Amino acid sequence: MANDLSNRFNQLFDDSDRFFGNFGRSFFSGLSDSFKDMKSDIKENDDSYQVVVDLPGVEKKDIALDFKDNVLTISAKRDSFSDESDADGNLITSERSYGSFSRQYAFANVEESKISASYQNGVLTVTLPKKAEAISNTHHITID
Repeated sequence: MANDLSNRFNQLFDDSDRFFGNFGRSFFSGLSDSFKDMKSDIKENDDSYQVVVDLPGVEKKDIALDFKDNVLTISAKRDSFSDESDADGNLITSERSYGSFSRQYAFANVEESKISASYQNGVLTVTLPKKAEAISNTHHITID
């Protein structure tokens, strides 16, 4: 719903002059889902899945990983920031976000005890090895 509202608001001002063209967009863009702060890539190969998530500004101690019922949950929190407002507290715009956010990913046939993760330079990498029997039980089925 927030995305629809933002899109309608943006369309309303798209053909207006340039001053009003961007008015309010920062406010409405912040209303979309919090997982937008967790941009990720997911790769699969024969023996594992790999999830790479950008978490800039998040400290390692503020990241939690859980795997339950074939679902990987990544939770993080970004502490508040010091803004660049003047002595009167005036700040034109602020697009940096902070707070708690999480995202979930579903995977089948994961060897839970062998999941590993690393965090370096604001990038979280989670490797989820596949179960050995899931890899070896794949077979070709002939269609009659």
